Amino acid sequence: MRIVAVILWLTFCLYGQTTPRTTAQHKRVQSPAPKLTDAEIEQKLKAKLAKSKMAANGFTVKVSNGTATIEGKANVIQHKGAMTRMAKTAGATRVVNNIQISEEAKAKAREKLASGRRRAQVKRGEPRSQPR
Repeated sequence: MRIVAVILWLTFCLYGQTTPRTTAQHKRVQSPAPKLTDAEIEQKLKAKLAKSKMAANGFTVKVSNGTATIEGKANVIQHKGAMTRMAKTAGATRVVNNIQISEEAKAKAREKLASGRRRAQVKRGEPRSQPR
């Protein structure tokens, strides 16, 4: 019995001390998105715009060297940011947003800011704004 234990111990000492096998660590390599041509980016952006409510604004879109240039006028401030995001998701590498916001929209935004935070935006411990 001792001999078996000694043999097992020697076997473990000789073969157990080898470097452990490591499994190959697969690193996820993100392949770059396929490069779209300017015409493809412009077509995708115009299709996205046609499906949205912002189509009524009549924005013009041009793409050159991956840079989308957007021009037009908007009556809603959020449309400017939404168009930038839309261009990025269509594949534009850079966006030049020349959308002009109407004075009515700017005045409306100023008025809302002056009235204070909406209830959902009030943090704990802050006094709530007056009910409307």
